Amino acid sequence: MISSANKRGIGYYLRRDWQLWLMILPAAIEIVIFHYLPMYGVQLAFREFDFSKSIFGGEWVGLKYFKQFFNHPIFWRLIRNTFNISFWSLIVGFPAPILLALFINQIRRERLKRTFQTVVYMPHFISTTVMVGLLVVLLSPNSGIIGRLFTGLFGTGNLLGKPQYFVPVYVLSDVWQHAGWGAIIYLAALSGVDAELYDACKVDGGSRWDIIRHVEFPALVPTMIVLLILNMGGILSVGFEKAYLMQNSMNMSVSRVIATYVYEISINTNYPRFSLAAAVGLFNTVVNFTLLTIANIIVRRATGMSLW
Repeated sequence: MISSANKRGIGYYLRRDWQLWLMILPAAIEIVIFHYLPMYGVQLAFREFDFSKSIFGGEWVGLKYFKQFFNHPIFWRLIRNTFNISFWSLIVGFPAPILLALFINQIRRERLKRTFQTVVYMPHFISTTVMVGLLVVLLSPNSGIIGRLFTGLFGTGNLLGKPQYFVPVYVLSDVWQHAGWGAIIYLAALSGVDAELYDACKVDGGSRWDIIRHVEFPALVPTMIVLLILNMGGILSVGFEKAYLMQNSMNMSVSRVIATYVYEISINTNYPRFSLAAAVGLFNTVVNFTLLTIANIIVRRATGMSLW
């Protein structure tokens, strides 16, 4: 016999929880307008863009622009640069908030703990433009503290003008800016750890290192897995703004990534190629989605946990 609860339609839950639905309505409208409706423009990657017809028409050319991008001499350089920055950002940036959260959680004085946490996550609110401006000033070989120090010790000169230093500067500055904010997620996970587990570890003679290893770190694993899968889905999504602002004629060989290339061929040019830009952007999205799916499958088979 089917219960009365199973007979209830969506209308029942809309009436019952109308306050909750009303709260999420603005977010739902924002997602539909700015995330789903623009997806219609994807078809521009398969058409010859016509200014008179905007994104609603134009001659169908199939995979023409995809082939054009794949056969372009810059293709592999863009892939290499984008992957290189993303890979090192993941290797260095992913464990940074985890270690920071474990460190903050070991601070016993509550006032000092809150102060330190506030200090380390405040750089997250600095705009990318201001951040790059700080890098330019600090790394200047003439007036910057860090730039003059490196020049005196290693004779490096302008760090932003040396291609070999672009990725380290990009990654380390990113870690400094966002590690504190990322640690908040892990601190929230640590706050849910049962206090009895700490007591049991101490009774068994466990040190602080044992508490971190056997109590706190296992509690972070589910959160780590979810964030790792999400990060894998953005392996080719290097932020446009920071890469573009740090870019100059001397480091162009390593700083030009897919996002900046799309900007160059679509907006920052006298002859915009919107169809090619759409094709490049769609290719980037498909690769990221594929990597996200593969990472989810591997993690699900290895640990039994996944996003879906």
